[in-house]
Amino acid sequence: MKKTFLIAIMFLMMIGQSFAQNKKTKINSKAMNTTEHYTFQLSDKVTRTAVTFKTRYGITLSGDLYLPKNSENKQLPALAISGPFGAVKEQSSGLYANQMAERGFAVVAFDPSYTGESGGEPRNISSPDINTEDFSAAVDFLGLQKNVDRNKIGIIGICGFAGFALNATIVDKRIKAVATTSMYDMSRVLAKGYYDKMTAEERTKAFEKMSQQRWIDAENGTPAFPETHLPAKLNGDEPQFVKEYFDYYKTPRGYHERSLNSNKGWTITNAMSFMNMPLLTYIKEISPRPMLLIAGENAHSRYFSEDIYKMASEPKELMIIPNAVHVDLYDKVAVIPFDKLEDFFKKNL
Repeated sequence: MKKTFLIAIMFLMMIGQSFAQNKKTKINSKAMNTTEHYTFQLSDKVTRTAVTFKTRYGITLSGDLYLPKNSENKQLPALAISGPFGAVKEQSSGLYANQMAERGFAVVAFDPSYTGESGGEPRNISSPDINTEDFSAAVDFLGLQKNVDRNKIGIIGICGFAGFALNATIVDKRIKAVATTSMYDMSRVLAKGYYDKMTAEERTKAFEKMSQQRWIDAENGTPAFPETHLPAKLNGDEPQFVKEYFDYYKTPRGYHERSLNSNKGWTITNAMSFMNMPLLTYIKEISPRPMLLIAGENAHSRYFSEDIYKMASEPKELMIIPNAVHVDLYDKVAVIPFDKLEDFFKKNL
């Protein structure tokens, strides 16, 4: 068991370090090219338009705006969606947006800063602060749309971006409700390892390695990436959750050419700020706004949602999906409880 934990911790360190508005926000909008590679089919009840908007740090984010057809003259409740950590909007977040737009919401699915089609240099880095801000920037965008009721905006975070979604909801009181699926707290898992099993010695060694890497990056003028991320093929002795990630990111099921997790991942030094700056310190301050946490019964990440549920104040709800694993909630439409998400947001927005 200890060996399995250590393998998981080392894999997490690898993926953590390498896993990857102006008011006229419509100015760069364009009709979405239908030949663009998405990992799901666009509903015939939904329109999709490419949009851009800026964060308060001046980074231009790229998103897709999903709308129910024939909704131009309606005031719609709205959602902003992103995740998983290292994914792009053509994967899970777009699938969620497509489904929620079918149910009557205006939805923007977006690429986080420094990833996908969004701006920011260097590429393939993340930040607990900037990625929290990404959600608030998406709320800015939605609230400026003429057919959106800015008093009815919620957010959904998937996997690592579930933690950022909760973090954004703490401080951004415009967000009226938040839901998460297969949640990760990236700062916790990077600082402490899975199930908080990382030792102080292992943490120190990780910082030492990244600190020395900074000399190399400074000399080269560009951040380095690891030689490996998810393996090109499985040997069969990997932890089960690694096999599950592989089954999504490295196969036609979920592969995308811009997804960090499908390719080279995050920079080697990416984990530094997460290990030093914890997310969700003020989780109780989401209350009295409602929170819905959804996790798979057999997900290796289930404990993140369970622990946040214990820490958060009411109103809150924890929904465990029978027999589901972590990545089932990425794209399995029959498993993801979209009816529950619809009911939750229509009730609370």
